[in-house]
Amino acid sequence: MDAAPTTNHRTVAVVGAAGAGKTTLAEALLHRAGAISRAGRVEDGTTVCDHEPEEVARGSSLGLALGTLTWTCPDGAAYTLTLADAPGHPDFAGAVDTALSIADLALVVVSAVDGVQPGSWTAWSAAEALGVPRLVVVTQEDRARADFRRVLAELRDAFGERLWPIELPLGEEQSFCSIADVLGEHALVYDGAGRHRDEDLPADVVDEEHRMHVDVTEELVSHDDDQLDAYLSGQEPTAADLERTLAYEVASGDVIPVVVASGTTAAGVDRLADLLCELAPAPGGRDARIVVGSGDDTPGNAGPGFVGTTAAGPGAAGSGNDDGGDDGGRPVAVSADPSGEPLVHVFRTVADAYVGQVSMLKVLSGVVHGSDRLRNATTGADERLHGLFRLRGKEHLPVDQLVAGEVGAVAKLGGSPSGTLLWSRPSGRARPYLPQPRRPVYAARLVPASQSDDERMPAALARLVAEDRTLVADQVGEATVLRGLGDTQLAVAVERLARVFGVHVRTAPVPVAYRETIARPAQAEGKVKKQSGGHGQFAVVQLRVGPLHDGGAGGFEFVDSVVGGAVPRQYVPAVERGARDAMAAGGPQGHPVVDLRVELYDGKAHSVDSSDMAFRTAAATGVRAALAEAGTVLLEPVSTVTVTVPPDRQGAVLTDLSGRRAAVSATELADGGRARVVATVPEAELGRYALDLRSLTGGRAELTITPAGYTRAPTAARG
Repeated sequence: MDAAPTTNHRTVAVVGAAGAGKTTLAEALLHRAGAISRAGRVEDGTTVCDHEPEEVARGSSLGLALGTLTWTCPDGAAYTLTLADAPGHPDFAGAVDTALSIADLALVVVSAVDGVQPGSWTAWSAAEALGVPRLVVVTQEDRARADFRRVLAELRDAFGERLWPIELPLGEEQSFCSIADVLGEHALVYDGAGRHRDEDLPADVVDEEHRMHVDVTEELVSHDDDQLDAYLSGQEPTAADLERTLAYEVASGDVIPVVVASGTTAAGVDRLADLLCELAPAPGGRDARIVVGSGDDTPGNAGPGFVGTTAAGPGAAGSGNDDGGDDGGRPVAVSADPSGEPLVHVFRTVADAYVGQVSMLKVLSGVVHGSDRLRNATTGADERLHGLFRLRGKEHLPVDQLVAGEVGAVAKLGGSPSGTLLWSRPSGRARPYLPQPRRPVYAARLVPASQSDDERMPAALARLVAEDRTLVADQVGEATVLRGLGDTQLAVAVERLARVFGVHVRTAPVPVAYRETIARPAQAEGKVKKQSGGHGQFAVVQLRVGPLHDGGAGGFEFVDSVVGGAVPRQYVPAVERGARDAMAAGGPQGHPVVDLRVELYDGKAHSVDSSDMAFRTAAATGVRAALAEAGTVLLEPVSTVTVTVPPDRQGAVLTDLSGRRAAVSATELADGGRARVVATVPEAELGRYALDLRSLTGGRAELTITPAGYTRAPTAARG
């Protein structure tokens, strides 16, 4: 595939709710452009973008997929479009963030049947946070119960009056085959192949369409002084003039067009392709942002392609991630300049059964070739680009080079996980300026099926986590725990572990990481006295052991109060290690001991038989004796839970939290008139909370869960 000039490349994130028709619409665009010979169906598992076995089995998008096509607009200009099809399922919202991080435009897909759904809110708020321009397409106009005008009202109620329809369906449901062009004031009548002819508007819609034309025209010319003066003097702007003004307003976010199409019948798809090319800002119109490390090797004045900035506005300082960066980093804007230094954003990696790891990338600056050697500015790894290609689903389309603003892929980058940067500099550090990864809210314990699976699981999990920044693998005691955004995401991860990496596991509930601490101060003696020929073992320690109020975070304080050399100096560190050994081994209730203050105030030693090991053993014995004498208090982990919901769901959320032993600390008004509830909740009550909350609020809640230490468990939970 030949590369189009940078100014004629557009990357479009296709986002919206599950079931809104995103993948079907992407398939229709690819087919209408001639990129594929036949449009597949989601139901049959034959679409370009839903090609992974897990997606085919579920009939739903589960990851970010790319689809590349070329399109020639009515003015003869040729464009390369890269469609980034993102899933609508809430468990895979991280893929929405990734798609938007590389997009020139967000195509928000809304069903004419279902209207604004929770997934629509997720996509919209993510695009708003990143400052990505938007275009809304109302799809499924050919389906029963399609109602464009109702959905338009819902869109404006939800997202404001910036939304302006520039198309109107002429007929709906089975009779949908024509569209009114509001700017041009004519009808586009489609045949069965998705091609249209221009006709006059039907008489029954002329008045409604003209009112819409006047409203949109007045909105557009109000943003341009010259056009406004001409309009007030009676000069009607042409459709081409209005489209040029509309492109500026889309880029600024002041106007968000609403259009209509059907991915099934292809009605409106060609016009949508025209608008994506004409209205989406060129790559050079929106600077990318990176964070560079402190020191001299920063690109603030390093030549073409890099421009220093304070990074105000969307994506400004404080909202970026901290993966791979350092505390002294500063945000820098990067213009999509082909003459600049090579700078590449690796935005997604995925394991491929045939070529190994495939890294999807966007060139932020300069030009990269298939034989280039670059260094990962985030991880420090040296990488060679073993051939470049564009992606159309699972199909690889080789290219010789990728120019600033273009999206492509490369195979076998071993040291470049998702969310890293490649550049040509021999030193220095930098990372993409991305939103913080969504925090995990659901977890499962992974139980290997065999010893072989257990041995290979850590490496496989590391590769899996490198693909998806919303997955986290950690340990709870001896259990391996995988955390994410929901049960479907983890189920798919387990399936991929088996299919791609050959590691078979089953899932189980995550064990609650209980701890215990001493109930009251106590004194104890620890003694080791053994003589069996040759050197013996001898040590005596006198200890005061008491609680250290540190919130259950694993606190420990050791105090050496020995005077007169009763315990020689060289053995004191061994006493501290022995106390720590006893705490790690667990208390009377079988859990690790935390928040302990151990004071060594006396003891005895032998000039021949004493040793580090003897004093370490004696200290452990003494701590265990103190814990047994004083007893222990069971501590349970708690988390801070923040729930943001529509006001009408706040009461249900509060009622549910009260049944989970929650201590509500705040109820407040959040942005957009939503309600925010902040509470501290025991982790034992949060195992399925993300799923229950989704059901309770119809998917309209935003949830974060942050560990907040430990508190005393209720009497019923004590062992």
